[in-house]
Amino acid sequence: MAFENLSPVSDSVIAQIDLLNEQCLGHAINVHSRENGMPELKGVNIAILGVRESRGSVNHIENSIDFSAIRRAFYSLYPGNWHTVISDLGDLQPGESSSDTYYALKEIVTELVKKNVVPVILGGSQDLTYAIYRAYDGLDQMVNLVNIDGHFDLGNSSLPITNKSFVGKIIVDQPYNLFNYSNIGYQTYYNSQEEIDLMEKLYFDSFRLGSLTSELTAVEPVMRDADVVSLDLTALQSETLGFMHPAHVNGFNGREICAIARYAGLSDRVSVFGIFEYILQAKNETGAALIAQLIWYFIEGVNYRMNERLENRETDFLHYSVPVDDELLSFYKSTFSERWWIEIPFIKGVNNKLKRNTLLPCTEEDYINACNQEIPERWYKAKRKNEI
Repeated sequence: MAFENLSPVSDSVIAQIDLLNEQCLGHAINVHSRENGMPELKGVNIAILGVRESRGSVNHIENSIDFSAIRRAFYSLYPGNWHTVISDLGDLQPGESSSDTYYALKEIVTELVKKNVVPVILGGSQDLTYAIYRAYDGLDQMVNLVNIDGHFDLGNSSLPITNKSFVGKIIVDQPYNLFNYSNIGYQTYYNSQEEIDLMEKLYFDSFRLGSLTSELTAVEPVMRDADVVSLDLTALQSETLGFMHPAHVNGFNGREICAIARYAGLSDRVSVFGIFEYILQAKNETGAALIAQLIWYFIEGVNYRMNERLENRETDFLHYSVPVDDELLSFYKSTFSERWWIEIPFIKGVNNKLKRNTLLPCTEEDYINACNQEIPERWYKAKRKNEI
């Protein structure tokens, strides 16, 4: 049973729920407790899961990871006008080795995704994203991974996996399920020129921190195309988290990262959302409060998903054909949400990587630029990845 290794939420956190207002989230969530056991997953939309594993961190310190402060802060929040059903499954304890933890996490995520339950995972070191990615091995689909991080995390894939090399492992390890990797918020001085060149060579997407803070809406189409979203807390300004990561002086602020989390939730496609690099501190109320609000905004987004059926493009979408050089670009605009997509063409005689959903999310600006004879960069990269 995939969930047999999960430990319940601590009694002290459970006891605090009784002190909360009846309208708070703590009274609305099905919680894995020692007294009541594991909650049923039937009808559940979102499952919160802690993973107490950090041995993959290059700065690993032997200390216990405890998500109680995050849970206290989250339970005390009030829900929006939501219809989502939320469960807290408790914590996955570290196995004898990191590989054991990876295996257990992979099995849990696979089971949840099959049940159409979106797991919100609290970590631990970000190399846990590798285990989440491997959960899709048996789901017969290509995976789009979005990493909100100042680092690309490509690392040296020939060495044992760490929180700074897990993306490199994802790229080189079989089976090859990765279609696209997008980095949101990278900071140039944290990444070698070799890594920057490799991102370009593989036609991956990357968005600098400075460009996004002036135009945060650029995140939306990237999230709309993501299956897994992994957030490294070092991508935030250190003061935003109460100096949990004091060396990271630049990054997203609280409002920006909450908006990004909401974009991730709004995506009809995102099936896993992970928050990693949580470090237990003596005084961690600030960091715990912000992470609780990140979870809240993600769930808010999930609640307002539009569930647009792209296969109905002939009836529910407006179609625009734009000739650019030797290409004929096909744009689709939803008559419901007014969001835009551009078609990635299949090429005869080529072993296309994509087996489903050939529409790439884009913006109205991409359409306007195409009308001005500018090919959208993300479309070009997606087309090249589909050909090689």
